[in-house]
Amino acid sequence: MNETLVTMVGNVASAVSYAQTSAGVPVANFRMATTERRYDRGSGDWVDGDTSWVTVVAWRWLATNLVASVAKGDPVVVSGRLRVREWEQEEQRRSAVEIDARVVGHDLSRGTSAFRRAGQARPELVPGGAAGIPPGARPELPPAVATVEQAVPGWIVAAVEARRVADVSDVSDVGVSSGELAGDGGGG
Repeated sequence: MNETLVTMVGNVASAVSYAQTSAGVPVANFRMATTERRYDRGSGDWVDGDTSWVTVVAWRWLATNLVASVAKGDPVVVSGRLRVREWEQEEQRRSAVEIDARVVGHDLSRGTSAFRRAGQARPELVPGGAAGIPPGARPELPPAVATVEQAVPGWIVAAVEARRVADVSDVSDVGVSSGELAGDGGGG
């Protein structure tokens, strides 16, 4: 059993997508960006190096908890099995780097987080849960999120919506350019 285990520190660079396999197993994934910081002796200042992009894949309870806890722009620490997938597409060799996550958490060196046990994450305990949001006050969901809503338990959707309303994320502290977050910066 030769697995390559890695731990990466970076930022969530895409919305967390959630689905279920045909067997009903929850799966979630997001793109993660991590930028090297190094000291440049010539200028006497810290500079950004290359940005590495990976897709983080989570399964089962980790997937369910991930969609309720992590949002685009959040600083995170991810630990899991490194996988590099290769294939041919239009006569070109392609590859993708993935981390099959075992652990995902907020990077507490850059902010605070409040932990809730999954057993306690019931709709009545979620602030502004599904029953507590008046129909006219529900924020509009992007089409991609609206179509996933049927596969995601209602309490998770309510928690994510409540977080979106409460959290207006500031892209400037993400550590990558807004073009990279939109996918213009490539990297995979």
